[in-house]
Amino acid sequence: MPTGSRLKVEANEHAINKGHFVKLLLTWGQQNFREFPWRLTTDPYKILISEVMLHRTQAVQVVPVYENFVNQYPDILSLKEASKEELHTALFSLGLRWRIDLIYGMIVEIVGKWGGSVPLERDDLLALPGVSDYIANAVRCFSQNLPEPLADTNTVRIVGRLFGLEVKDSSRRNKRFRRLLELLIDHKQPRAYNYALLDLADKVCMKKRPPDCLHCPLLEMCRTGLTAMIRES
Repeated sequence: MPTGSRLKVEANEHAINKGHFVKLLLTWGQQNFREFPWRLTTDPYKILISEVMLHRTQAVQVVPVYENFVNQYPDILSLKEASKEELHTALFSLGLRWRIDLIYGMIVEIVGKWGGSVPLERDDLLALPGVSDYIANAVRCFSQNLPEPLADTNTVRIVGRLFGLEVKDSSRRNKRFRRLLELLIDHKQPRAYNYALLDLADKVCMKKRPPDCLHCPLLEMCRTGLTAMIRES
């Protein structure tokens, strides 16, 4: 889809210019990039491990665990030699003990079927134990710079507010939200785009705190933000 085209949601007759949207988001993202260690690599293995760790866990909690983990197990073959007890020791501080069996099963599958290399085709990733649609897309985007949309509670919140759509817990599975995320993604710099979208959700377009609309780079095209500004004026 051309970057200068307009995206329109017929239900609420709100349209935004994609090219302008992407430019504003990428500019803001460059200035507000959160430099987590898994963002400084394109190694599919390390990105896959980080995404499993980040599931239902705050990034700041994951940082020390991730760094220790990849230092101890720098690749899949070294991790294959670890016992479940050793994995428990490495991951216990993150909670969610199911992650240990998940990672163990995942690595066994990658070694046995793929010779120790993380598969990069989407269907092959999804066939791995515990790999969700989000994790598969994240691995492909962040390791290969492929234009894969990331649909989670944070990204759908931004899309919902942009277009004035009601956001529910189930919205990340909603075809309408997923389609909008597909249409909005930048095909030239998808990795930087997705990082910027996630950072915007964390720093500006928040859930547990009121969104900081005055400092949002997308305010001029956000239906929810503009409506809030009008009400306050």
